[in-house]
Parts: sequence; C-alpha cells; structure tokens
Amino acid sequence: MLDETTLDETGSDVTILVATRDRAPELRRSLAHHDAPVIVADNASADGTAAAAEEAGATVLRLPRNRGAAARTVAARHASTRYVAFADDDSWWAPGALDRAAEILDSHPRTALLAARVLIGGEERPEPVSERMARSPLGRPDGLPGPAVLGFLACSVIVRREAFLGVGGFSDVLHFGGEEELLALDLAAAGWGLAYVPELVVHHHPSGVGRDPAARRRREARNRLLTAWLRRPLPAVARSAASALGSRDGRAGLVDAARALPALAGARRPVPPAVEADRARLTRY
Repeated sequence: MLDETTLDETGSDVTILVATRDRAPELRRSLAHHDAPVIVADNASADGTAAAAEEAGATVLRLPRNRGAAARTVAARHASTRYVAFADDDSWWAPGALDRAAEILDSHPRTALLAARVLIGGEERPEPVSERMARSPLGRPDGLPGPAVLGFLACSVIVRREAFLGVGGFSDVLHFGGEEELLALDLAAAGWGLAYVPELVVHHHPSGVGRDPAARRRREARNRLLTAWLRRPLPAVARSAASALGSRDGRAGLVDAARALPALAGARRPVPPAVEADRARLTRY
C-alpha cells in the first residue's frame, strides 16, 4: 500500500500526468501553465513531442507504442505523490486549484476522485459536461465534497494514486474516447466516492490538429458498448447495442465492439447492484 505521507522530491503532494502523441506545439503551450511536477507519457510520437516536454522540464516516459489512455496508468506508476491529476496536452489546471484539491481530498478520506469545472478557450465558455455534473441526479451523499458523479472528463480530475492503481487505472482495451466511465464504475465498485467540485477549475483550449469527429464518435460508441459488456447487466448491454443502431457511427462502433468481445470474454465483472442503480439513474438524466 502507498504511504499516504509520501511526497515527491519537490515537496508537492500532486503530480500532473499528461498522455500525448504528436502534439508538440500544444504541449509546449500547456506545460508553461503547470505549477506542479509533470510526467508526460509520450505515446510513440514522431514529431519531437518528447523533446518539447523535456525542454519544458517535465519527466518524459517514451512509450514504444501508442497505449492511448492507458499511458496515464503507466505515468501514475512512476509518480510518488499521494495524488495524481490528469491534464491533456491542450489543458491545464488553474493556479492554486491542485493545492485546494489536495486539501479537499485530505479532509474526505473516502473520496477517490474530484472532477473540476472546465472552461473552454480564451472566452472561458463553460463545458457542457461540467454543467451536467453540477446537476447530477445522484445528489450529494454524506462524506462527499460535492455532487456524486459516475463519469468525468479525464483532462480535469485529480485522483488518489493508490485508489487509481488499485482498480487497474485506465483500460488498455478502450484506448481513447469515453474511457472514463469504466474507471468511474470500477472506483465506485471498490467503495470509493467520486465528486464534482466546481471551485476547482481547469482551462481547456482544444486543438483542431488531427481531430476526426466521426472517428471519435465511432470510438465512443464502441467503448460505451464494451464498458456495458464489462460492468453492466445484460439488459443494459442490449439497450446500449440497440441505441448504437440509431446512427451510422454507432453502427460502426457496434461492429468494432463485436470484434473486441472475444478477447474480453473472461473480463466481465458486473458492478454491485447499488452502483448499477446509480448508473441506471444517469441513463435517464
């Protein structure tokens, strides 16, 4: 078990973890905003991303292949702090937010994850996902510092390193695109609380480089189906599959999920009934 008094050599209680690939310009800009130690997990970039991160003073893990979101798990294993915060190569935490987040986690020992409020671009538009979390139908159970959630944006959370690694971190199978739900379900199934805390702020300046909206929708549909198969009752899996049939990208995602299922036959582990009841409430949300 991780020693809860452990700090890294800088005296920080938090390490920022960034998974990236071929996004050197965005990374140079975002790293300048970080005020905590940073580990960059470079998913086999070919454009000088790793060198840009090293020049900015980050610790760089050069991965031999693209691990997707699971690169964050690799980075977490190299951290030595009690808490790890995720950022994308085009996002950063507001000054003071991580210190405040550590204080909140210190005072809420059964809470594993805090989701921050996300502001988009220079105009600081509220991220719709943040607004939905603020209205979470799960309420605010005792012991949580904010509304309970079962999902989040990976670029805007801080988590107990011990809890994150204890449930296996991010899945290698899901890669990127909706990978957050499986982790949220696994943390909740392990008895941890997850909360939205709007006083914590993350700035996100989305890059348009290398983005394919249709491909992302297809990956998200695939990952919703695989997450349902891995953690939810069979009727919920059937409903998820039926929903995917309603769009071209969803149907493509369904085909992709079907191809991945044989390798996951032994990995199905439905969450406890109380966690599934909360997840079902979000379906109606």
